[in-house]
Amino acid sequence: MARKPIVMVSSYPPRLCGIATFCEEAREFIQKANPDRDVLVISHHDGSGDGVFPVIDTSRPDWWRTVAKTIERLDPYVVHIEHEYGLYEYRDERGMGDGNDGFLDLLEAIAPYPVVVEPHTVHGRLSDFEADFIFRLCQRAHVVLFKCHYQKWRLDWTFHTRGWATPRNIMVVPHGARPDKRWGVHEIPELRKEFGLDDMGLAGHLVGMVGWIQSNKRWDILLSMWEDIHHEILRRTGQEWDLLAAGTMRDAHHRKDYEEWKSDLVALKAKGIAHYHEFVPRGDDYYKIMALCDFIVLPSTDETQSGTLARIIALNKPYITTAPMEGLTAQTLESEGGLLFTTKEMLRQKVIKLACDENLRLELGQNLKRYLDEVVSWEVVAAQYNEAYRLARWSSRTGRPVVMELEF
Repeated sequence: MARKPIVMVSSYPPRLCGIATFCEEAREFIQKANPDRDVLVISHHDGSGDGVFPVIDTSRPDWWRTVAKTIERLDPYVVHIEHEYGLYEYRDERGMGDGNDGFLDLLEAIAPYPVVVEPHTVHGRLSDFEADFIFRLCQRAHVVLFKCHYQKWRLDWTFHTRGWATPRNIMVVPHGARPDKRWGVHEIPELRKEFGLDDMGLAGHLVGMVGWIQSNKRWDILLSMWEDIHHEILRRTGQEWDLLAAGTMRDAHHRKDYEEWKSDLVALKAKGIAHYHEFVPRGDDYYKIMALCDFIVLPSTDETQSGTLARIIALNKPYITTAPMEGLTAQTLESEGGLLFTTKEMLRQKVIKLACDENLRLELGQNLKRYLDEVVSWEVVAAQYNEAYRLARWSSRTGRPVVMELEF
C-alpha cells in the first residue's frame, strides 16, 4: 500500500518567481529525505511538471476551494505551504485585494489535515495588517516556519506591545542552500571559457553582482563608484579587478532602473573595467556565474531573506551586503561569511578591503563552508522539515497545540 504523499502548495516553475525556484529546490531535498513518499505540488496555472497539480487561479475569489478539494483527493501525510502575500491575493474588478482572506479560508478548509506554513516575508517591524495576518495564520496552522531567529523574537515583542499572546507554534528553519554546487579553483578556467570571459579580455579577478535586476537590489550604488574602486585596487595591489554584473529584469515595473543600470554597465565596459552578461538567473548558470567571481556584492535595500544569498552561501563565496537589512544581516552575523555596509563610503571601503586581502577572502569562505555544512544545507533543512511534519501530525492527531520555546 502506497504511503501518503507530502503535498506542497506554492508557485512553481516555469514561473519566474523566487518562491517557485525555492519550492523546486526544497521539493528535491524533501524527496531525498522521504524516499518512501511522493512529494507533490499544488501550484498556480503556470506551474508544470511531474507530480504538479496547476489548479490555483487567484482571478477567482473562491480559488481556495479547488485547492482544498485537490488536497482532499490527494489525502496527504502533511500539507506544506509556501506563503508570500502576492501569491494568494485575489483582486476584484476595482483592483482591491482581499488581504489574503482566501488563504486563511484555505487553512480553515483543510483543518483536518496536518498543516505546516512557511511564510517568506516576516518583517522585523510589522504593519498592522501583517501582525494581524500572522496572528490569524498561526491560529490556523499546526506549525509555522520562520526563516530567521530575529523574526521570532521580534514577533514576541510586537505582539507583547499590542497585548496579544505570542504564538508558540513557530519553529525557525533557515532558507536552504545547495550543498552540491561548489567548484574548485582548478575548475574556474574551464568555466571562464564556457562563458567566453577570456575572449572578452576580462580581468583574472572579478567582483560580482548577480541575480534578478530589481529596483530594491540597488546595483547603481556600486556602479556609481566602480571606476574609482577599480583604480584604487590597482594602485594598492597592482592587480586588475573587473566588475561582472549578470542577470535580467523579471518585472516590468523595474524597467527604468534596469535600463539605466545596463546603460551604466555599457559605459564601464567601454572603459575596459566591467562586463554585463544577460541571462535568466535560474539553474546551473546562476551558480556557475557566481563561481567565476572572487566575491559578491549584494546591495539590497529591502529583503527579509534572499535566494541570492542562499546561492552565495552554497558556493562559499565571500560577500558584502547592506545592514541593517532583515535576514541579510542576520545570516551575515550568524555565518561570519560576509562584510556589512550602511553607507556608500563603507561599501567602497569594504570592496577595496576584500579585494586587497586574500587571507580575509579565504577566512570568510571557510566560515561559509562551515555554516553551509552545519546549518543551512538543504540536507539539514529537510531533516528539520521532517521534524515540523512530525509535530504537525501530532498536533492534528491529539488536538493539542504545538508549543515551542521562545527565543529570549
